[in-house]
Amino acid sequence: MKKTVKILAAVALAGLVLAGCSSGSAKNSKTETVKLGVVGANNEVWESVKDRLKDEDIDLEIIEFSDYTQPNAALAEKEIDLNSFQHQIFLDNYNTEHKTELVSIGNTVSAPLGIYSEKIKDVKELKDGAEIAIPNDTTNGGRALLLLQSAGLIKVDPTKQQTPTVNDITENKLNLKITELDAAQTARALQDVDASVINSGMAVDAGFVPTEDAIYLEPVDETSKPYVNIIVARKEDEENELYQKIVDAYQQEETKKVIEETSKGSSVPAWETFGRK
Repeated sequence: MKKTVKILAAVALAGLVLAGCSSGSAKNSKTETVKLGVVGANNEVWESVKDRLKDEDIDLEIIEFSDYTQPNAALAEKEIDLNSFQHQIFLDNYNTEHKTELVSIGNTVSAPLGIYSEKIKDVKELKDGAEIAIPNDTTNGGRALLLLQSAGLIKVDPTKQQTPTVNDITENKLNLKITELDAAQTARALQDVDASVINSGMAVDAGFVPTEDAIYLEPVDETSKPYVNIIVARKEDEENELYQKIVDAYQQEETKKVIEETSKGSSVPAWETFGRK
């Protein structure tokens, strides 16, 4: 009788252990991993979103890229699930050039482009023949030229709208030398040029606070909408419920606070100004 009781107890205990293991496996199997491509190493905002997504059994894996040419290719090739580094004009141009179907599924921030210098404190101090570095890709390069125009330094052909090139400069009274570099190099070139147009993310990575260190900063208004940073997915995943949860987690008050803290007010939560997407 005692032997029988011991056997039954052992079986019951084994059942509890197996149930516990099964329960743990089920819990782990519910966790879904999403790979998000970003550019640069300062990702405090996305790290905060990642922490909050854990409560929804979503493991957000942040994949860092060093330049703007890689994340869209990785997304199109299904090496990652989403990316967040670009604005709509950049995406549209990429889709056209590479015959891809990548789409925006959510707005993140408006990050003003800025002119920076280690040699002068104001754009009015630029002298005849000064050299200015700008990004060499079509969309950021065009945006940089429009920024130089808004600063009163040059004029460009208005028919080129948001993507003028250096060949579209119609007035350059200071005979400025415009040097085109990879966007990742514009901050590093500051020692060699008189001024440099640097994307906000690259500027932050270089240790700058755009609202404090730029000698001229792009205004944020309705004309900024095409330059709102976005979360991007493949066309077939546009309505993916899992990815929509990530958009929801980003567009929260907690995220807004981290954006304000990390950018010192240089980046603006775009979903509040321009809507969800």
